[in-house]
Amino acid sequence: MTATAERLLARAPLPPLGDVLEFMRVVWAVDHALQRTSKQMARSLGVTGPQRFVIRIVARFPGIPAGDLARLLHVHPSTLTGILARLERFGLIRRRTDPRDRRRSLLGLTERGRRFDVSTEGTVEAAVERALRGMPPARIQAAREVLKSLAGSLADAPAVRASRTSRAAVRRR
Repeated sequence: MTATAERLLARAPLPPLGDVLEFMRVVWAVDHALQRTSKQMARSLGVTGPQRFVIRIVARFPGIPAGDLARLLHVHPSTLTGILARLERFGLIRRRTDPRDRRRSLLGLTERGRRFDVSTEGTVEAAVERALRGMPPARIQAAREVLKSLAGSLADAPAVRASRTSRAAVRRR
């Protein structure tokens, strides 16, 4: 949690929210911090958090097919296409056709892209590293399992079907 968030929470005690809402509050704080850090990374490094994550993964798996990378990152291939196009335009990754299956692209870093594959302060992974430092492995594994379960639950969630009445009530506000 950021110092700013801690100061806000210290000002006024929160009423008890219960397990679900309290967990959601923390997840929202993480999401907000990820978005803010990603924007800061774009300004200072020239790449966003998701773009840098792709660079770091491609560096570990040179020649990874784009489809496998999308599955690894839990994103739709069309979402990844935009990230890859920007990284390619910036000269950080290169795509080459898979000689065994010409429909597939294999990804690799350019020389310039390899310069981004280093630990750098101010990045999302540096913040994650600081947060995990000193944590017992069992707690890290438990947190990972909860987050995986949440991701799976969100992916499997049925679409919300609001009634016309509830949509109209929201619009009147």
